[in-house]
Amino acid sequence: MHSTQLVGTLAKMKTALGDQVEYRLPVGDERLDLNPFLGKPIKLTFTEQIFCTHCGRKTKKSFDQGYCYPCFRSLAQCDTCIIKPEQCHFEEGTCREPDWARNFCFQGHTVYLANSSGIKVGITRNDQVPTRWIDQGAIQALPVFQVQNRFHSGLVEITLGKYVADKTRWQAMLKNQVTELDMIAERDKLLQQCQLELDALQDQLGEHAVVAMTDAQPVNITYPVLEYPSKVVSLNFDKTPEVAGTLLGIKGQYLLLDSGVINIRKFTGYQVEVAV
Repeated sequence: MHSTQLVGTLAKMKTALGDQVEYRLPVGDERLDLNPFLGKPIKLTFTEQIFCTHCGRKTKKSFDQGYCYPCFRSLAQCDTCIIKPEQCHFEEGTCREPDWARNFCFQGHTVYLANSSGIKVGITRNDQVPTRWIDQGAIQALPVFQVQNRFHSGLVEITLGKYVADKTRWQAMLKNQVTELDMIAERDKLLQQCQLELDALQDQLGEHAVVAMTDAQPVNITYPVLEYPSKVVSLNFDKTPEVAGTLLGIKGQYLLLDSGVINIRKFTGYQVEVAV
């Protein structure tokens, strides 16, 4: 196989669900198919330059996975309500970008259960299914509710989150320390536990605000991995500008190398030289 060299800024890996997840690494305007390089050497060298993914300006430090500080402070997509949608303040008139919010937040969302390091609850826009599950390294996922907007999805999530986790244990996920579950049984048990609270929420939001996806079937996800790490060594461009090793696998947004693991999404906007 011939060698490939690219230079450009990193972005979240693009994925496609198949028998195994197919990964493409954005490097500037290029998209590098990674699956064919399993078992091959790969080297990523940080050029010490970072560019904001929104405005393009050069920045000494990246905020919120790819933004310069002014954009981080001004953009609605960097507000805390994106991570905690139950804290939405649109109706109070204090949204940073109302027009952006109308397009992003006021669209259909899915509340789901995923199994990445054990059962967890999460939310995503409908057009991000199954991408969101893959990004989290889930081996199974099951849609549970359809809701009308992001605020409502947050309210449902914190209701279910009283009984199951809402975070992924990323080291266990990368070691593949996860057991397949009966996702339908897990869903039914959870809904029984919080039925009264869900009924109250339905009364609060309106009859059709939260729709149960009773016919949804679990989605199984397999990742292109030759070997999982027994010990997770996290690699960081800020501490080690050159990251190199044999590509043993890809899971979530992580490259698994024989020298350690690196979260590509964390370094969005970092300019790198990639050699494979």
